[in-house]
Amino acid sequence: MRNSNYADELIVVGNSENQHLSVEALEKLDIKGYKSIVEATPRNTAPAIAFAAFAAQAEDILLVTPADHIIEDGEEYKKAIRNAVQLAAENFLVTFGVHPTKPETGYGYIEFKEDNVLSFREKPDKETADTFLKTGNFLWNSGMFCFKAGIYLEELKKYSPQVYQKSLQAWEKAENGKLELETSLQIPAISVDYAVMEKSDKIKVVKADFEWSDMGSFEAVYDYLKEQGQPVDQNGNMQIGSKKFTAFAGLQNCILVETEDANLVLAKEASQDVKQIYQELEQNNSNLIN
Repeated sequence: MRNSNYADELIVVGNSENQHLSVEALEKLDIKGYKSIVEATPRNTAPAIAFAAFAAQAEDILLVTPADHIIEDGEEYKKAIRNAVQLAAENFLVTFGVHPTKPETGYGYIEFKEDNVLSFREKPDKETADTFLKTGNFLWNSGMFCFKAGIYLEELKKYSPQVYQKSLQAWEKAENGKLELETSLQIPAISVDYAVMEKSDKIKVVKADFEWSDMGSFEAVYDYLKEQGQPVDQNGNMQIGSKKFTAFAGLQNCILVETEDANLVLAKEASQDVKQIYQELEQNNSNLIN
C-alpha cells in the first residue's frame, strides 16, 4: 500500500454496501490492525472525513486518499506528501492539485499561485477547460487532502455547523466503528469541498507532479484498462465485464459494461452523464443501488 511508508496508522472509511471490498483488498495485501469505520449510508466526503477525524487525536495529521485513485508511487509522490505534511503541521488544510494533461470537463479545478489557492472552480465546459489549460495556473482538484484532525473539525464546525453536529451525534452512537442508520440519515450529504475547502482561509495547495488518475469515471477506467491491454475494436469500442461475443456496429469510442443485473452502454466522452442515471435510479428507489 503506497501510504504505508508515510503513515503510522490506517483508518478505512466506507459504507455498509462496499465495506467487504475494502476488507478483501486489505486481506490480499496482508494488512491488519487498521481502524474500520462503516457508514450506515453514504453521506459524501465531509462527514466521512469527520468520522476519521473523530477517531484520531486532534494533533494527528490525516492523509486523505480515496481508494479509487491510481497513483504512481515514487519520488514525486514522496515529495508531495512531505510538503503537505509540513504545511499541515503549520495548521493549514492542504489539497493536492494535479497538473492537467487535457481539458478535462469531469474534474473540478483549483486556481493557484505558488502554494496559495485563489479559487475553486466547478467542473467546466470544454471551452472553459481549454482556457484553464492555456492560462497555466489551474490544477485538477484531486480530492486528496492533508490536515490535522482537530483543525479539520474546527473548520467544519465553523463553516458547516450542522454537518459537524449531526456527524458528531452519529459518531457518539456508533458501536465499534459502525454507525447506525437513524442518526446517519440526519447528516447533510455534502462534499468536503463545499463544506470546508471553498470557505476556509487556511487552505494551501501542493502541486502533485506524480502520475494520477481518478477512476471515478468510465472514461478513466477505459483509459486505464486500455493501457493494461484490455481489447478494443478497430473503432475504439470496449467491452467490460463479460467475455460474450459483442459487436459494435456503426459506433466509435463506446463502452459496454455488463454486470449480473444490469448493462450500461455509453459513449466514452459521455462518461460523466452516468451520474445522472444514478440519480434517477436513486430517486426511483431502484433495487440496483440498494
